[in-house]
Amino acid sequence: MPEKTNRISFQGEPGANSDTACRNVYPSMEPLPCPTFEDAFNAVETGKADLAMIPIENTIAGRVADIHHLLPESRMHIVGEYFLPIHFQLMVLPGVRRDEIKTVHTHIHALGQCRKYIRKNGWKGVVAGDTAGAAKMVSEVKDRTMAALAPALAATLYGLDIIEENVEDTDSNVTRFVVLTKNKQWAERPAADVKMMTTFIFRVRNVPAALYKAMGGFATNGINMTKLESYQLGAFTATLFYADIEGHPDDPLVKLALDELRFFSREVRILGVYPASQSREQWKVAD
Repeated sequence: MPEKTNRISFQGEPGANSDTACRNVYPSMEPLPCPTFEDAFNAVETGKADLAMIPIENTIAGRVADIHHLLPESRMHIVGEYFLPIHFQLMVLPGVRRDEIKTVHTHIHALGQCRKYIRKNGWKGVVAGDTAGAAKMVSEVKDRTMAALAPALAATLYGLDIIEENVEDTDSNVTRFVVLTKNKQWAERPAADVKMMTTFIFRVRNVPAALYKAMGGFATNGINMTKLESYQLGAFTATLFYADIEGHPDDPLVKLALDELRFFSREVRILGVYPASQSREQWKVAD
């Protein structure tokens, strides 16, 4: 995997979960924070970063909708995946007591994932752009009644005290990230028994039962499809499908299934061929 800048882009402020994912997977690379997902994509496309670490789905919040639109448009390629257990820490200005808190600031998804905890304590949840951004705001505003729910890394970066750890409502909160690069880099078909993933998008032909027929090849060839999602392309009659399957396009049975898919589709484009994360079976996301 070529590294020209030794930077990996992500959406959010320093200390966000995406920042943590970057540091965990690529500790030798410099994380590059970006205001939006589009900016994170653009950083790779323009050569400001070699890779991008992008969240694509969460076990509680579901898919990250923006990504399913940006991926096909960007022409970027998936070269890896990573599963990050998500934990939220209650953080405040140094010395603030729990009974001083009136408002808790964090990303809208984090509010939903800590809803019971916030309600139990009688606090008001306030939406912020992202979790680390909420921590940064608390550190800058200097209001002792404000707290943030954010990853532990954010407390270290912004000089906040963590007064309660892992306050999420469930312990099965996991985000799946994909690693993106500008150039096509399919992983080679492994000789050993290594599980591979293939991600692709497709649009079926406008004929009766086209989706059923397009999917038939995966069933008859015993190919496990771990994810299938649809979304509109600006018109209710134009639908794009996003899919993940286990296997490599060079596997004989996968090749047969993809050939059948192409026969019944107007468009098929493979977004990435990459090794399955070792954590995939543990978390069983999108099974």
